[in-house]
Amino acid sequence: MAPSILISTAKVLWISLCAVFISLVMFVPVTLAALMSNTGNLAFTLSKIWAYFMLYATGVRVAIRNREKIRPGTSYIIIANHQSEYDILAIVTSLRIQFRWIIKKELRRVPLFGYALYISRNIFIDRSDGKKAIASIHAGMDRLPPGTSVMFFAEGSRSADGVIREFKKGGFIMALEKHFPILPVTVNGSRKVLPKKSLVFRPGTIEVVVGDPIETSGLAREDLPVLMQKTRDVIVSNYHPDYPG
Repeated sequence: MAPSILISTAKVLWISLCAVFISLVMFVPVTLAALMSNTGNLAFTLSKIWAYFMLYATGVRVAIRNREKIRPGTSYIIIANHQSEYDILAIVTSLRIQFRWIIKKELRRVPLFGYALYISRNIFIDRSDGKKAIASIHAGMDRLPPGTSVMFFAEGSRSADGVIREFKKGGFIMALEKHFPILPVTVNGSRKVLPKKSLVFRPGTIEVVVGDPIETSGLAREDLPVLMQKTRDVIVSNYHPDYPG
């Protein structure tokens, strides 16, 4: 077997074993924290241990720029580009604020774990039906603890080639209806660490760049296209596909 194949196989086995190990270690404390807390904040905080472990185990560090632009205690709609599964690890360990994820509804059916995700105030959506997805986001937003933000990967899925795709409307509609400011976040370098549909990781650095928050107060539904384009322009302006080269 060629050395490159051996190395790739070893990396796949390592990242898989690490994910299984830390998931088993953290399952009980995170689930108990979710069951005991009526806000989900403790479970979210504990879940960061999982992310920190995976970053350390695979030799990946995260650098963040402009964190000072985040106003403590403010509920944001966080809009980010999506290149890799490592985007999640980078964002959750670097922003240092409470937020909740948009999660596909199928995970709600997982015994105990799905319930823990639900009572932690994460938001489950039906991706097969646009109207049902918006309705479920509405219901989830109404359950958010004060000062908690919601994270959207506005492209909908990971980019396979690194090009930032057009954004979907869901997060922006919520921002307008709830009058939450938008926090544009750009992730650089994650695709080099772990490309889409691959488990062959590459140690390196991921950069998270926080853009200026975009206010939505006073805006109406007809302002949606302009709001989406303004947000996308900010994210693209901070995007460096060759990072850290």
